[in-house]
Amino acid sequence: MGSKTQETKTDVPTLHMICGKIASGKSTLTRQLADKPKTLLISEDEWLSRLYPGDINTVSDYVRCAARLRDIMGSHIEQLLRTGNSVVLDFPANTPAIRQWMRDIFSNAGAAHCLHYLNVSDEECKTRLRRRNEDGSHRFTTSEAEFDTITRYFVAPSAGEGFNVVEA
Repeated sequence: MGSKTQETKTDVPTLHMICGKIASGKSTLTRQLADKPKTLLISEDEWLSRLYPGDINTVSDYVRCAARLRDIMGSHIEQLLRTGNSVVLDFPANTPAIRQWMRDIFSNAGAAHCLHYLNVSDEECKTRLRRRNEDGSHRFTTSEAEFDTITRYFVAPSAGEGFNVVEA
C-alpha cells in the first residue's frame, strides 16, 4: 500500500476511488476531494436513486442495479479522464472485482489513480449508520442487518493489487 501522505498532482487527470464500509465517511471524503479545479464527482447513490426510484429494497436489488450502472458509466468516466478531468468516483471500491473494473477505467484512459481507504471499525460505522438513518441525511436507509450482510463481502485493498493507496 502507498503512504498516508501520498498526494496526487491536481494538474494530472486522476481517478479517485474510495474503499470503506457503509457509513465510514466515503461520501463526505468524496465531496472534499471533488472541491478542486477540473474535478468531477460521480455518486453511485445519486445515480441509483434517480434511475431506480423505489426499486432498490434489497441487497440483491442493489447488486443488480449497481451492475447496470457500472456497465454504462465505465466508458463515460474513461472519456472524462481522457479529456483532462479528474474524477472522484463515489462508488464503493470494496471488492477486488470492483477495484479491477476501476483499474480498467484509469488504465484505458492513461490516467493517474488514487485509492482512498477509510479504515473504520464496524462499531463506529454502525453508530454513524444509526445517526444517518435517524436524521434522514442519506438517500438510502440501511439496517444493521443489511450492514452485516454487505460487510461480509468487504475486502480491504492489499499491496498485491498494486494501487496507490492513501489510508484516511
